[in-house]
This record gives sequence, structure tokens and C-alpha cells, in this order.
Amino acid sequence: MARKISILIVDDEDSVRDSLYSWFIEDGYAVECAEDALAALSKLESGNYDIILADIKMPGMDGLEMLRRIKTMRQEQIVIMMTAFATVDTAVQALKDGAFDYVTKPFDPDDLSHLIRNASRQIALEEENELLREKVVSLENIGDIVGDSEAMKRVLRDIESVAQSNSSVVITGESGTGKELVARAIHSNSTRRFFPLVSVHCGALTESLLESELFGHEKGAFTGAIYNRKGRFEMADNGTIFLDEIATISTKMQIDLLRVLETKKFVRVGGNKEISSDFRVICATNKDLKTLVEKGEFREDLYYRLNVVNISVPPLRERADDIPLLAEYFIKKYCHAMNRPPVTIEPQALRRLSEFQYPGNVRELENIIERAIVVGGGRKITLNDLPALHSTPVSQAESLEDLERVHIKMILDKYDWNISRAARALNVDRVTLYNKISKYGLRQAQ
Repeated sequence: MARKISILIVDDEDSVRDSLYSWFIEDGYAVECAEDALAALSKLESGNYDIILADIKMPGMDGLEMLRRIKTMRQEQIVIMMTAFATVDTAVQALKDGAFDYVTKPFDPDDLSHLIRNASRQIALEEENELLREKVVSLENIGDIVGDSEAMKRVLRDIESVAQSNSSVVITGESGTGKELVARAIHSNSTRRFFPLVSVHCGALTESLLESELFGHEKGAFTGAIYNRKGRFEMADNGTIFLDEIATISTKMQIDLLRVLETKKFVRVGGNKEISSDFRVICATNKDLKTLVEKGEFREDLYYRLNVVNISVPPLRERADDIPLLAEYFIKKYCHAMNRPPVTIEPQALRRLSEFQYPGNVRELENIIERAIVVGGGRKITLNDLPALHSTPVSQAESLEDLERVHIKMILDKYDWNISRAARALNVDRVTLYNKISKYGLRQAQ
């Protein structure tokens, strides 16, 4: 492995700790020691270790009880038990409780080194599998950007030109245009593609929850914090963090975010240990950040730190030539998902789809196609399978907010104000939908 494997030795005998420490340091491992179970658990609250080598017989809490406590905190933790009083019962119990293996004193240095190497290989395989899973997810997402219009060709060229750099990117565009797909395409084509793309929906979280989500927290930092938790910045180490709805974060969070972007260092909530993470940041917003800066609602220094490169995703009404391609893509997608035979769309229905303005953009078109396949049930989508697509309310709208209000009201009415179903159709969470309902003063017709 490229990094050093870390080992924590837990034993109440000084001679055992000193011997093991010397052996493993000589073998190239990072090693720390604890004289009893309580000291070991205290160390685990402030740091992580790849392998724990623990004695069973210790004063106070014994090794088996410590093993059980560790497994409640970190099920995947590798723990090797050791004792001078080996019995079949204790060996079986240790393995039942989740120990990786069991060794007896006095140790043969070669045997113990071989056991640690086996544990290290397992760690390496697990980390490699995780990277491969991330790679597969990224490669699956790259083909989701559909379009042959000049507007989308320009977006694809922008993705290609910015992907190989480490510069921050702000993706702008109306809701439902596919800003997250653009972020995934940038990550998938970058040198960071073998590491995670970590997404955070900033608009769906309160300030305190967003702080914990981004920076992580220590056990006991607040009510309900019963264990240490990594934040999204820490998870995105060597990868990319995607901050959606960046314009919604508070002034305090803007200050905290600016510091992290400048130093790539942060402290977990309730902690005092500084953590470093090498990440790339991509943001998305449906608001004009420059206008928010002029109004004093968004920090100018943060704006320039984030907006190194800007990619604007056009609304669907400005790329109507892509509607037939998108319709075909969504038809194939949902026929496959529903295990249905191939479905076609009649010319009149496709013409109706192409004439509509789509206040909800691509997300709305996807919803219409999915509904048509479910409602129609046949081998062809007809006009009768489409919902009423009226352009009049859209043409009367005077702003983007008017368009959004009209569309949200239409979806809510369509699903009889079932918030969960409407949120799924709009591809937002329930908190965001409730915020939009409150913002626009929407009410269900009696």
C-alpha cells in the first residue's frame, strides 16, 4: 500500500508493548500503544487505527469487552486478540465477537508479522474495491448528458476543457436543467475519478446540520452525537465535493467555507484536532451569485474563490432541438426500469412535447415520459397519454420564480398535494418542497 498501516498495541505489560512496538516500527508500520482498554478507547475517540492488537487479560475492562465496544462503534475495525492463557472457549468467543484472529504468548515474530501482513492485505483489498465502486458509478453517470444542440455542445466542450484541472467550478442554470449531471461528468473525466464524488444538498439542511455534514463531529459534540463521524470534506479526500444550492448557505457558513477552501484544513464540530483533506470543489446554483454579491447577501471573496470557472446549463426551452433525443432516452430508461417491451412515441405526441416550454426543464420532461409509459400501458405513447401541456401560464410568467411557482403548483395538484410523491416527481427532498410552498404561499384548493 502507498500509505503506512497504523497499529494500536493494547497491553498492560510494559515489556510486551515495548517489544511489539520495536518489531512493527522496524517493519515500517505507524505504531502507538495503550496500557489498558480505557486508554485505548480514549485514543479511538480522537483517531483511527487500521489494526488493533489487544491483550485479553487486563486489569479493569478486559480485552473481550473492549472488542465488543469497538465493534459497536466501528464494525469494520480489524482487532487481533492475544493472551498467555489460551483456551478453546476464549478463542471461539473472540472470533464470535468479531476478532480478525487470535494469537498466544510468547509470540514468534515471524508468525506475528505474517498475520499483520494478511490483515494489511485485507485493508488494501477493501480500499481498492471501494475505489472501483466509485469508478463504476462515475462511468455510469457520464452518459446521462443527452443533447446535440449547439447549446449543449458548448456545455460538453466546457466540461472537457475544465475536467483535467483542479480549479473550482460554479455550474449555473434553472432548476431541473441537469447541473448535478454536469458535475458528475467533470469528476468522471478528471484525474480524481478513481476517488469519491461527494454531494451535499446545502439548501436542504439547517446551518447546524450543514456544519456537521460538511466538517463531521466528535462524540458528545451535541445531543445525539453518540460516535465520531467523518464530514463530507474528509470523505472527499483526493476526490471532489459537489455543493448544490450554494447560494442558500448562511453568512457564517460562507466564512467557514472560505477558510476551508483556502487552507484545505478544518476541525470537526466539538473537536480540536485539525484535519487536512485534498479535495476539488464544484458548486451549483439557480441564482445569480454576482447579483447576490452586489446585494451583500454573498461574500465577494468567497464568490471569486468559487467562481474560477463558470458553466451555464441552458433551460430546455432554449434547446428544443434536444427534446426528441431526450424523450427517446427517457423512454428507453423507464422501459428498462419497468421491465417493459420497447415503446415508441407517435409524431403528434412528440410535436406536442416539442412545443411545450417546460418550466421544470429536463426534470419535467422526464416526469412526463415516465407517467406516459405508466398510464399508457401500450407499445406507443399517444396524445392521450400526455398530461395537459398548456403554455399560457408559462408565457404569462414574468420571472424565473413565476415559472417555478407555476410548475410546483401544477405538480402538487397533480399528486393531490401528497408531499412525498410531489417531491419525488420534482426530484427534491421534502424539506426543500416545504420551503418552496412557504416561499410562494401555495395553498391546496378546497
